[in-house]
Amino acid sequence: MKANLNMNAFPFASLFLVCTIIGGILSGCIATPEKLDPLASLSTGQRAHYKDMNVALLVSENTRNTIDYLRKSSPRYDVNALFNGIGAILNRNFRSVVKIDKIEDAAAVKADVIVILDVYSNVATPSTMIFTHMVELKTIFLSMDRKEIERVQAKSEVSAWAHLTVEGGVEKVADQAQTGLETALLKSVKLTEFAKAKARLGETFAQASMLPALAAVRSDIDDLPVSKIKPNKKKYAIVIGIEQYRQHIPKADFASQDARLVADYLTRVLGYPDEQVVTLLNDRASNVDMVKYFEKWLPNNVDQDSMVFVYYSGHGAPNPKTSDAYLVPYDADPAFIDETGYSLKRMYAALGKLPAKEVIVALDSCFSGAGGRSVIAKGSRPLVMNFQANMVLPKNMKVLSASSGDQASSTYDEKGHGLFTYFMLKGIKNEDVVRKDGSLDIAGLYDYVKPQVSGIARKKYNNEQTPQLIEPKRN
Repeated sequence: MKANLNMNAFPFASLFLVCTIIGGILSGCIATPEKLDPLASLSTGQRAHYKDMNVALLVSENTRNTIDYLRKSSPRYDVNALFNGIGAILNRNFRSVVKIDKIEDAAAVKADVIVILDVYSNVATPSTMIFTHMVELKTIFLSMDRKEIERVQAKSEVSAWAHLTVEGGVEKVADQAQTGLETALLKSVKLTEFAKAKARLGETFAQASMLPALAAVRSDIDDLPVSKIKPNKKKYAIVIGIEQYRQHIPKADFASQDARLVADYLTRVLGYPDEQVVTLLNDRASNVDMVKYFEKWLPNNVDQDSMVFVYYSGHGAPNPKTSDAYLVPYDADPAFIDETGYSLKRMYAALGKLPAKEVIVALDSCFSGAGGRSVIAKGSRPLVMNFQANMVLPKNMKVLSASSGDQASSTYDEKGHGLFTYFMLKGIKNEDVVRKDGSLDIAGLYDYVKPQVSGIARKKYNNEQTPQLIEPKRN
């Protein structure tokens, strides 16, 4: 977790939050605080969904980093109350909750499910002298074999005049976030099915074939760096991650969680406002959705001072007759890719019409049909596609792609991400490629990503994968 506090821009920010001790969550078993239950009206049946499951709770490094940061502020709000509230939610919905230091410890406490807690909070301080308090609570549920079951999260935001007391506003937003988290938890279909399967299968549950197939591995890039970049209303992003497809198309492993993490980096590290980042996952990323957001939403919002970021993780496909490259939406059919896909030409044409100051496109996909994150109609042969020759980009656009036209894009299984996405985010986190305004030095990022991806692909997977940086041609 991180706090986005700009002390220089607004001196009153020092009054915002302070962490005292987070008590039960960081010290061991969680004690339920004596606090009014915000969801007391829910039925006993709703609360009984998960009562047979024991939770092993892991507090993310991201959260710990923010706690350390907030301890340096002056006392104003007791963060202990927020963490106790989260503990209360888990305690009243599960049989037991025990804190662990690493995932491997879950077996020792005889847990049935692992919960990774990630809490994010910030205060925006615009020139209007109004505090905007935001609290985002995220819980990632894993089975004991580290397979992701569900992500349950909630966010709340309130404003209060800077010269008035702020405790009430902060407490209100924290309580709202907690209520939203518990509501989402109780409504989770995936968690309910998981709990029912456990009750039905008993001791054989861990070997059950119905468990989610994707291994959820926690890597270093999942803990975001602390950033002081303020949200910039001139920034817009479309983030797409398609892992499951409607047609009989192979899964694009890690695509949806990669997209979620990229969206987190945009909003928490690079200064993109939450409401201006459109995240389209799986069945929410249809052909119609792509048309809607690329060809209507962006043109309706972007002006000459805007910066636009587009990320796509999922399958690509070629048209064997024309050699055109296509993004593969959730509802696409490779046998009818012209009719059901969304072509790169069409996307670039839509983006090229924008009056934006800068447009960056990052593609963790491949388009040859040779495997990896690409598909092709049955009976067709893979293609060798020259991205550099086939693309004419407007002067304000740059494209960073995972591989060249004849290659496949790999996943980085031990990190739980696409290989290209892993090193793109690692570069943003650790390398000096983020400018003061939150814009990216794409050339510098590419210089970091290219050798890293190529080296790992060759050594670990015996695969040639060379990321490409495609820029407008100079006259």
